[in-house]
Amino acid sequence: MKRLQLMLVDAQSLFREALRTLLGLQPDFEIVAEAENGERAVALAKTHRPDVILMDLRMPVMGGVEATRRVLAAVPAARVVVLTTFEEDEEIFEAMRAGALGYLLKACSAEKLCGSVRAAAQGTSVLEPSVAARMMAELNRLSTKEGKRTAQALADPLSERELAVLKLLADGCSNKEIGSRLNITEGTVKNHMTNVLGKLGVLDRTQAALKARELGYL
Repeated sequence: MKRLQLMLVDAQSLFREALRTLLGLQPDFEIVAEAENGERAVALAKTHRPDVILMDLRMPVMGGVEATRRVLAAVPAARVVVLTTFEEDEEIFEAMRAGALGYLLKACSAEKLCGSVRAAAQGTSVLEPSVAARMMAELNRLSTKEGKRTAQALADPLSERELAVLKLLADGCSNKEIGSRLNITEGTVKNHMTNVLGKLGVLDRTQAALKARELGYL
């Protein structure tokens, strides 16, 4: 079995040691590198090309947001999961815009952390529920505050029904709820969701909401 190659990036050596011990117990994980700041993380990522990177945000020399941006520019296949003590909305948005696939709090359980690493390796976004809820609320607040912008054209435009699905997604509706509101089956919702993700060029619902807002669809 091929093990997932992980890199740990955190300013605190004791926290890195705790992570190394915890994750090292998993038979499908291998810690290939550790970094104490973002600049070091970028250099090590180029050398080791890890599958998943657990990234702190507040570090000396170079913070996690900029490190995420540079790491993904150099190693596009890497998956970055931000692991931090803080929940500020601005940091969440900046990390996700920089390309992070997930955002977890350092207080999360070991089971949650390990599961999130595996999910991230498969391209699935991982967010604490409280963080995801605030993110969606902030998207809606900003959309209302700024007013409707002219949407940027996509190479393959969203259909009217796909746009309706996208707007309900951004409101935090589940597939079942979207189906009920649009009077379509849950399977049809999933098909529309697949089309929406493909046309926006994103991997999951959270990234779709972020990308759609940036493009002016929300």
